[in-house]
Amino acid sequence: MRIAVLSSGGKDSSAAWWWAMCRGWEIVSIVTVDIQDGDSHMFQVPSTQWVEQQAKLAQVEWVNVSASGTVEDEINALEFSLSNLEIDAIVSGALRSDFQKQRLECMCQRLNIHSFTPLWHQTPIEHLRGMINAGFEIMLTSVSCEGLNHDWLGHVLTSSSLENLHALSVQHRFNVDGEGGEYETFVLGGPIWSRSLTVKGEKHHTASRGVFEIHSVV
Repeated sequence: MRIAVLSSGGKDSSAAWWWAMCRGWEIVSIVTVDIQDGDSHMFQVPSTQWVEQQAKLAQVEWVNVSASGTVEDEINALEFSLSNLEIDAIVSGALRSDFQKQRLECMCQRLNIHSFTPLWHQTPIEHLRGMINAGFEIMLTSVSCEGLNHDWLGHVLTSSSLENLHALSVQHRFNVDGEGGEYETFVLGGPIWSRSLTVKGEKHHTASRGVFEIHSVV
């Protein structure tokens, strides 16, 4: 099975990538949708340019797909790029978004390939605990909800800080896995790669949102 993994560089993409590796499938390409204008209804925006470093570390081709922030352009651009790859399927980190899952599946039907979403409806906190126990280094790159202050920006989750995050999610009623856009992540290391990445960056924040802007990754 020849696979392309859709990856934003975050935790869910990385977990899906690892799942495909554990099945013994050939990872042909890591594909990132790079949003050029504003936010996206389907894909993560911050830090996606650094997926190239994750792909290089895994010695896998990286495909960067430029798109605007409209659903139609995102899907069309992604579909065109995937049509040029010799693959049997895509693997994505969709968790609970029917909107995202259905559009990816319809696209794959047109391309005559399979769409796999191995994380679909996993229990959020158990999903995160499993990743940390497996050695994934999950860094928060943005926060945008009540209960997550700017101290979380650039923080790499540990078992103890994850439990703190879980407690805050219960107290402030946000999704502990960030599925509602409460936070976004970039993965520095884990069982996919032979070593961890080192990043440098700085925090930027307003009253409603904070971002850890990554300046370099090695």
